[in-house]
Amino acid sequence: MRRRNSGSNDIERGRWSAKKKTEAVLRLLRGEDLDTLSRELKVNAATLSAWRETFLESGIAGLKSRQVDARDEKIAQLEKALGATALRLEIAREVIGVYERKAGPLPEGRSKL
Repeated sequence: MRRRNSGSNDIERGRWSAKKKTEAVLRLLRGEDLDTLSRELKVNAATLSAWRETFLESGIAGLKSRQVDARDEKIAQLEKALGATALRLEIAREVIGVYERKAGPLPEGRSKL
């Protein structure tokens, strides 16, 4: 069974990260020749031109495989809420630990968190 390599081989197979696309676009914007860069990166000139136009219209977000949508905002809100809840849980556990060191174990039926 052939083992898949990661890294630059992903680029040769056509899988480009937003970071790699951005690097290619920045080279174009700095004045490198489109055809020369196309041959070097093994990407057709039309694709590089499309990346450049997308970058100029939308920035780095436009070069990502999946466009940002309302789900991303909801995910960010949920991650923030989860972080706050985890922090409260950690504080509650610490408070219980301090209480138990001073007053002994919590009575039966009380949550240990």
